[in-house]
Amino acid sequence: MAAQAKTIKIKLVGSPIGRVSLQKRAVAALGLKKMNQVVEKPDSDAFRGFVKKYPHLLALVD
Repeated sequence: MAAQAKTIKIKLVGSPIGRVSLQKRAVAALGLKKMNQVVEKPDSDAFRGFVKKYPHLLALVD
């Protein structure tokens, strides 16, 4: 069987309303549209960097 790629779950915890357009685009690029929405993305440095750069908007879900 093929090994499954590891994924992380990212949750939108802060509203992008009133934020700079760069932050709004980052949230949209992750596919997040609603508060408390969770998306699964591949576990890579790029996606972990999104969460680390915008901790007021994003959080990792266990």
